Order: sequence, then C-alpha cells, then structure tokens
Amino acid sequence: MVAIGIDGPRRSTGRPSFRRLPAWQGLGGMPPTALVMGGIVSVQLGAAFAKQLFGSIGPAGAVGLRLGFAGIVLLVVWRSALRVDRRAIPVVLAYGAVLGSMNLCFYEAIDRIPLGMAVTIEFLGPLAVALAGSRKWIDPVWALLAFGGVVLLTQADGDVSMTGVLLALAAGAFWAAYILLSAKLGERTSGGGGLALAMAFGGLLIAPIGIAEAGSALLDPAVLAVGFAVALLSSVVPYSLELEALRRIPPRVFGVLMSLEPAVAALAGLLVLGQVLGFGQWAGVVCVVAASAGATRTSSKDTPPVKD
Repeated sequence: MVAIGIDGPRRSTGRPSFRRLPAWQGLGGMPPTALVMGGIVSVQLGAAFAKQLFGSIGPAGAVGLRLGFAGIVLLVVWRSALRVDRRAIPVVLAYGAVLGSMNLCFYEAIDRIPLGMAVTIEFLGPLAVALAGSRKWIDPVWALLAFGGVVLLTQADGDVSMTGVLLALAAGAFWAAYILLSAKLGERTSGGGGLALAMAFGGLLIAPIGIAEAGSALLDPAVLAVGFAVALLSSVVPYSLELEALRRIPPRVFGVLMSLEPAVAALAGLLVLGQVLGFGQWAGVVCVVAASAGATRTSSKDTPPVKD
C-alpha cells in the first residue's frame, strides 16, 4: 500500500533504476487495471504474511522490518533523486512520521481483528478526504452507507476487540493525513526521492519500538527473510505497479479501482490466514467498498486513496 503524491508520477524527472530492468519494462504491455489490481493483491498478501511474524517479533517488530527494508530498497532505487530542497525537509519528515504511525496502528489492529475488517474500517480515512469540502447532494448517502458498513462489520457472532477497531480508525486518520501530505510532497519533490527518504525516516522512528518488542528475534535469518518479502510485497512491488498505472489512467479511475482493497483484504485474510467473515460482515465490506467508490467517483478532487 503505497502513498504516492497524485502529481508525483506525472511530474517525475528522476528515472528509478528499476525502470531499466526487463521485468519493469514488461509492465508496459499490461493493462493499467491489471497493474492496479496486482498492486492491491500484493499489498494484502504482504499484510497477511506480516501477521504471521507477530508471534515471533510482534506487530511493532514487523513494522520496523517492513519500513526498514523498504526504505533501503527505495533509497537504492531512487539514489539519483535523493537531493531535496530545504523547504521540502519538514514535509518529508512529517510524511515519514505519519507513514510510520499509520503502519504501526494498522499492524496493531490486525493483531486484534481480522485483516478484512481492519482494512475496511481504515478506509474511512480516505473516504473522509474524498467527502471533505464537497457539497453534492449524494455525499450524505456515501457517508451513511459507510457508517452502516462499519456497524455491520462490528456485529460479529463472537467478541470484536474494540481496541482493534479503534486502532484501525487511528490508522484511517493517519491515512487521511498521509493523502493530504502526498500532495505537498509531490509539489516539493520530484521522482521518488521524497518517498524513499520518508520511508527511511519512518523506519528509524519505529525501530526503537520494534527492537524493544522483538529483541534479538529480529536477527533470526528466517524472520529477516520474511520481513524482506513483506517489504517487497507491501511497498516496493505495489509502488512500482501503481506508479506505472498512474501514468496511463486518470487519478479518479485509479481511486475507484483502489476502493476494491477492503474486499481483497477480506479474501486474503480468508485464504492466507483462515479468517472467516460472516454474511453480515461481508455485507459491511461491500457497503464500504461501494461508498468509497461512489465518493471517489463523484468527488470534485482527484485524490485516490493510495497509501503505503
């Protein structure tokens, strides 16, 4: 789940080294819809695999590994675009801090509630951004539909951790802030250098919490291997796919496609983690997906809900 400034890909002057790789060049022949869906699937598989690390290193340790490895990879990939203007530094640091906080809250949430539930609740953040400032008559309909979806989600047969729900809501709030900061980052930096620096800074902020929680388990080769895979699946691969997709489709269309993410998350939770949602909860997922897609489609802003 990668946060990209909306104008970033189109204004980019830097050329990441992965654009010269045969695998990247092969993306040019793929439909942009397939690229977006590939990025969504990659992100949710990454989250599902990250959850399997929680027993060894905890959510904070998993976040630290993910951001640390992703930051290293992106710093190497965007090494030619790492120089930023002094005025951009506060934005980069704020972006990194929000990134780290968002991922920490999200991982702590999926440690307590199912992946599909957490992603669906988290989607209220970008939905709020899409509705903010709009004065269209249909907007209250999307808001009520999303609220109804969350109510359905939390009405499970068993107990639902309200701490997990609140953490997912916090992640959504950070996601909303992240979207707004994306526009600022796109204005003040070019290429992916700003994102790479922000990712590395976010990793540094979370590192002490992760080390305190995981301890020496972070040095386990198997844990490091899975952590690196999670970083690729959750950050590097989707960023590459979404960057290419945004070059070829309007941001609003991209945003509508991204609205499918809660449904994909619920499927990933079912297939990888064995997390079964009830009929009512699936209905809740569908309500939030419909509200997000509708709000994005009718919004006056071209701000797709993209995140890392």
